[in-house]
Amino acid sequence: MQSMQNKVVLITGAGTGMGAAALRRFAAAGAEVVATGRTRATLEAVVAEIKATGGRAHYVVADVGTESGARTALDFVAATCGGLDVLINNASVGWSHEQVLPGSMAATADSPPGPWREVIRINLESVHLMCHCAIPLFRKRGGGAIVNVSSVGGTRGMADAHAYAAAKAGVINLTRSLAKTYGPENIRSNCFAPGVVDTGMIDPYREMFDQAFADPVAAQQICPLGRMGTPEEAADCMFFLAVATYCNGSVLVMDGGSSA
Repeated sequence: MQSMQNKVVLITGAGTGMGAAALRRFAAAGAEVVATGRTRATLEAVVAEIKATGGRAHYVVADVGTESGARTALDFVAATCGGLDVLINNASVGWSHEQVLPGSMAATADSPPGPWREVIRINLESVHLMCHCAIPLFRKRGGGAIVNVSSVGGTRGMADAHAYAAAKAGVINLTRSLAKTYGPENIRSNCFAPGVVDTGMIDPYREMFDQAFADPVAAQQICPLGRMGTPEEAADCMFFLAVATYCNGSVLVMDGGSSA
């Protein structure tokens, strides 16, 4: 495992799922990690877990889809950790958000402007705001690494979840643009695009996926590996992009071959 000693890593949406797994992954490599999200209880739990194993971890409650929330998160990192080396923009909503905000994961005709804007705010605007606030900290460090979490849904059209697909596609091209502009300053930007990962985001469709993957024929049709990805596998991909020093502007797809 490559060492991350003396590195500071900030992960958004880090209370559960892929974000929490990434927090553990970087902490295990020796990084000082900072978790941010909107739910204090989940952040407290994962940070306490890391501290219990001897890791260095902090959390800050913030809605990074707002300018004030993004600045709160980055100001905390600067004040508490003295700087920033890696930013993982993982905060996102997906299919499960339809239960919270009806229409947010619908096709265009069934997606009212309010839910559409909220998905764009959380999934895309948060990435812009966090990068906007983080770049000055990277400049002080002489460089850094940004990993933006998109989705396979951002690489192709989707029959539903149009706002989600549009936001995740935006994350990909924003990442490429960041790579071109800030690469000369040794600030690398890469994109991670997972397929179906076994997190709470798929809960509304969990029964469907469980039934499909229980059938060997259907499982192979969905994914050549015949299963969903795990949060830990996603964390490995995020870690790789953070430390792969010649990767800049890359889009790493992790979907078990589903889109091959």
